[in-house]
Amino acid sequence: MISQGRWIWLLAVGIIMLAASCAREAGGPGTAGRLTLTGAGATFPYPLYSKWFDEYSKIEPGVRVNYQSIGSGGGIQQLKAGTVDFGASDAPLSDEEEAAMPGAVVHIPTVAGAVAITYNLPGMSETLRLSPEAIAGIYLGEIKRWRSRQIAAINPDARLPDLPIAVSHRSDGSGTTYIFTHYLSAVSKPWADRVGAGKSVAWPVGIGGKGNEGVTGVVKQTPGSIGYVELAYAVQNGLSYALVRNSAGEFVEPTVASTTAAAAAAAPTMARDVRVSIVNAAAPDAYPIAGFTYILVHRDHRDRARGEALATLLDWAIHDGQRFAEPLLYAPLPGEIVAINETALAGLRPREPAAN
Repeated sequence: MISQGRWIWLLAVGIIMLAASCAREAGGPGTAGRLTLTGAGATFPYPLYSKWFDEYSKIEPGVRVNYQSIGSGGGIQQLKAGTVDFGASDAPLSDEEEAAMPGAVVHIPTVAGAVAITYNLPGMSETLRLSPEAIAGIYLGEIKRWRSRQIAAINPDARLPDLPIAVSHRSDGSGTTYIFTHYLSAVSKPWADRVGAGKSVAWPVGIGGKGNEGVTGVVKQTPGSIGYVELAYAVQNGLSYALVRNSAGEFVEPTVASTTAAAAAAAPTMARDVRVSIVNAAAPDAYPIAGFTYILVHRDHRDRARGEALATLLDWAIHDGQRFAEPLLYAPLPGEIVAINETALAGLRPREPAAN
């Protein structure tokens, strides 16, 4: 059932969009009957966003979305510069980053996703198991070979190759890196003390790839390699990915269900602030390297018609668009978080067009 508040919101947006449509037909800023919204940022949700924007163009042919998958850091910078209508990031803005923006920014969580630990181990048919200590040790450069005792001990029946570990990581500012390094900081004090967490860090070892696509390519081409990518990239590219031991001691596969389990307990906290971390969740069936991904919008859009078109698109994404999430291996939003998003969208205040 649609709440009374959302009915009012949809009615208001419908009236404004009808007026904008009439303006386009009369030869206004959107001549030829089309308005193009621009966005840039995270590669993590790119498979889903591509699907969303394609499907939305079918039901709203007067609106097209041009989204550039350039990494969360790039999306945040373009939003700050005012060159896009929205940014996309798996890393929510810090208080300092929000203060540096030219105006108030609203976070809209869109889905949750898992960061898979991918690997290329020729001749090994068993699924690799990794502990938090092993993952941190590999990325700190302390565990150097696949047959090391730390890995062999938790994979006693696996035919581990006698290869050096080729570590790969993101080279760009990345929300996927933000999730992964927050996980490492949560499970490893040496990592937290020596490297820390962020969209980009000073990696102790390894070679970089740009975007989830770049890391996927490095892993596919390099025997003995390990990397971290959004789950959809691993599945679509036929990469192997590890079971990871969670805080309950269970080795868990990254799936929609295990990501949903990690996200489920976050709703009460998100009612106060949607900028939450769900890494290393306590639920026994939760995959530990997971996070929400966000669309970031200016509360006061500089153009009323574009701002209302964007709000309508986002309203569709958090409602009807959620049905496309699970087939692409993302966890749909719980109802409580959808309600939080409805309130946030109702608070957007696109500006009236400047008088000529």
